[in-house]
Amino acid sequence: MRTTYLRRFWERLLVHVRIMRPDDANIAGNVHGGTILKMIEEAGAIISTRHCNSQTGEKCVAALARVERTDFLSPMCIGEVGHVSAEITYTSKHSVEVQVNVMAENILTSAKRLTNRATLWYVPLSLTNVDKVTEVPPIEYERKELEEEGRKRYENQKLERFETKQRNGDVILPVIDPDRQTKEQYTVGYSQSSLIHLVGPSDCTLHGYVHGGVTMKLMDEVAGIVAVRHCKTNVVTASVDAINFHRKIQKGCIITISGRMTFTSNKSMEIEVFVDADCLVGDIQEKYRAVSAFFTYVSLSKEGKPLPVPQLLIENEEEKKRFEEGKGRYLQTKTKRQIQTQCLTQQ
Repeated sequence: MRTTYLRRFWERLLVHVRIMRPDDANIAGNVHGGTILKMIEEAGAIISTRHCNSQTGEKCVAALARVERTDFLSPMCIGEVGHVSAEITYTSKHSVEVQVNVMAENILTSAKRLTNRATLWYVPLSLTNVDKVTEVPPIEYERKELEEEGRKRYENQKLERFETKQRNGDVILPVIDPDRQTKEQYTVGYSQSSLIHLVGPSDCTLHGYVHGGVTMKLMDEVAGIVAVRHCKTNVVTASVDAINFHRKIQKGCIITISGRMTFTSNKSMEIEVFVDADCLVGDIQEKYRAVSAFFTYVSLSKEGKPLPVPQLLIENEEEKKRFEEGKGRYLQTKTKRQIQTQCLTQQ
């Protein structure tokens, strides 16, 4: 029985390795957070698709539905080797939970350190009918408690996805005036940024819909621009709150990725990012909210030391409301970290 379990465990484990190149980096030589997110998503998509096609039945491709909060524990540098390990930890009837760890290896000394942890949720879509979600083969759990814990995580993410959809009426208007000198520094309007991208074949899966990793990389780029415009220093991604993929984005769509500052603490910035898709060809022509998330950035000196972040200037009640909501998320995360630190010191 134990041998059977271990064999099936390795069938749902994936390890991906690649060296970080200069085109993966920002101006300070650190690997873009978006590049790491793309590597994480690719590993999750491969293992989920492999698992969902492990039994006879309708062939499918796993599509990313949600990324739970992920922390960037340590920056990865050019020349280091990135090790991405992905494991399926829970399956429901129509979804797969994947846990991903990223390690950075110094290829000269073989020293390794953990840089990222992430949890992703995928749904399998039929190859012949993209609107059909196929059933997921179950996995075997070593202990019953693992299945119960996974079910709780599944129910929680379903609830949070529903709550996020309720907020999707909000919009970020694209920046029209490129002359930012007319706006006061450190305001939301001063750093707000948008990027427009035409979805091409290289962005897409076998279905002709955008890879989740491609979308996350573009979101990280926009969030990084907002952060740089606000503090005018080198910045790095510190964490990403849950990324919710509300609707698929088809090849040929024009997507607008928009970001705005919502909250600043003494050493961090929270940036809200939306992805809106505009279908200009085909039978149905519409514009809709496709993805939403919050990115957190920190400001660094040339030596890589944390710098104070200029405080965000609030100009109206809507910005004040978003600031207070961001502060709530910041304090909640801070409390969780303190509890985790206390637990580690007591062990």
